[in-house]
Amino acid sequence: MTTRVPEPSLQEMDPALALPHRRKMEILFAILLVVFLSALDQTIVGVALPRIVGELSGTNELYTWVITSYLLTATITGVFYGKLSDIYGRRSMLLFGVGVFLLGSFLCGLSWNVESLVIFRGVQGVGAGAIFPIALAVIGDLFGPRERGRYQGLFGAVFGIAAVLGPFLGGFLTDSLGWNWIFFVNLPVGVVTLYIVWRYLPSVHGEPTTSVRNLDFLGAFVFAVAVVFLLVGLTNKQSGDWTDFSVGGFILIAIALTPLFIFIETRAREPIVPPELFRIRNFSVTITAVFLSAIAFFGAIVFLPRWFQFVQEVSPTLSGLYLLPLTFGVIVGSVGGGIIVSKTGRYKRLLVVALVLLAVGLYLSTGLTATTELPLLWLWVFVAGLGVGPTLSVFTIVTQASVPFSRLGVATGNLTFFRQVGASVGLAFVGTVFADSFSERLMPELTTAGVPARMAGMVEEFTSAGGGDLTQVSDVSLSEQLAQVPPLAGIVDELVTGIYAAFSLAIADTFWIGLVVTLAALAVVAIGLQNKPIRALGDQPARVAAREPEPEAAPGPITT
Repeated sequence: MTTRVPEPSLQEMDPALALPHRRKMEILFAILLVVFLSALDQTIVGVALPRIVGELSGTNELYTWVITSYLLTATITGVFYGKLSDIYGRRSMLLFGVGVFLLGSFLCGLSWNVESLVIFRGVQGVGAGAIFPIALAVIGDLFGPRERGRYQGLFGAVFGIAAVLGPFLGGFLTDSLGWNWIFFVNLPVGVVTLYIVWRYLPSVHGEPTTSVRNLDFLGAFVFAVAVVFLLVGLTNKQSGDWTDFSVGGFILIAIALTPLFIFIETRAREPIVPPELFRIRNFSVTITAVFLSAIAFFGAIVFLPRWFQFVQEVSPTLSGLYLLPLTFGVIVGSVGGGIIVSKTGRYKRLLVVALVLLAVGLYLSTGLTATTELPLLWLWVFVAGLGVGPTLSVFTIVTQASVPFSRLGVATGNLTFFRQVGASVGLAFVGTVFADSFSERLMPELTTAGVPARMAGMVEEFTSAGGGDLTQVSDVSLSEQLAQVPPLAGIVDELVTGIYAAFSLAIADTFWIGLVVTLAALAVVAIGLQNKPIRALGDQPARVAAREPEPEAAPGPITT
């Protein structure tokens, strides 16, 4: 006699997966709202920061730390939140993270000096660290493996919209209501999100038997210290040399702590970063490719807004509009890539095509000059954005399909961490390439523009004597700055032409870094990624669809 053992229901395996579609859409809306707030906070503050620091009588060093403190705490805590959400459930950890983010936002708006703002931005980052990794993991809870594609792509769209609206909203709120409101605006939207998540999102526990006493606190401490040294070192690179102890020394300390962290994790009962995840081929390949593509993309585009403001002489707000083609490309690529994976269950060829498009866009951008027509540049960055879009959504899909359900949160947290670190590494290296290239190209381009050698030398003397960095964007145009120097007043047009040419070519040189790293990411994906199909929910038993990683098929029904 054959007895068929019934498969567990979806509700038994994963309460979130068995929710009605309408309820899932309500939760998805709340998740996207809070992700939008977190993404908006990274762009809205930048526009108002000069006025904030000015009104609070801050220094240039503290100016940088308003951004760095947020970056540090958000990056460090992201991995921890992912791990804890696997143990205590996505719902409780997301509620905690959003609550801390809103508390930090409220305190930032009440800041009385820059020091307090730096501290409260750190608090805000502690909350923000939960938002992106847990939000991505919630998608893994709500939808089956292939369904996730069409919804993961929305995250790229949200980031693109936030990148466009941030400068506008930041400028409007600062000018009309005061800089405090760029933080207070988070509160009403965040409260709505808290209510929806609290009311409707089930608490799914990946590892309900794990005790907090088993958590790897020593590894967590070493990890946090290493990340602090790494990110602070990379941040200090923007104003120092690699040989400075606060730059190269800090980075070396972080590198030296890495083997110790790995040693601790391999012996921990509940490691913060489970080493067995990296034995999963697609997970390791995806993490590597995400890290490389983040270096390529974020490092490559960092100077574009500055080129618009300096060479094209447009306002910061308008420079954000000039990036719309890039943003549109990211949105189309992210959403479209997710839909393609959702329909086909295949991803490797899509990722290869995406990285090729990114490489093509970056290669075309190496032709940037001071006279490049804007429509042509917009076409180049649109192609690059179209390529980077799928890397924001499809890599997440692959990661979540490659790991056991009980590791979904920590795997997603690691993905977010390596993307953020990659962006920081890209910014540091690109900044060095730009500075060196501009210095080398300035004199030849001034000569080509018709500036006498003696006069060209005076430009460097003027800068080193306290005239400041002429490539910095300010309210005073470059021609007005040069006109204030009597010996140079007669050849302002030639000087401006030469400086703009050197500036543009130096930015073009930075795109070569992005191109080389993109080709490395392409090689990693093409050679290392296994193209295992991601099945739709209805194609397999409930246990497999709801709980198991895609590469590992669950056994069929048990018979006796």
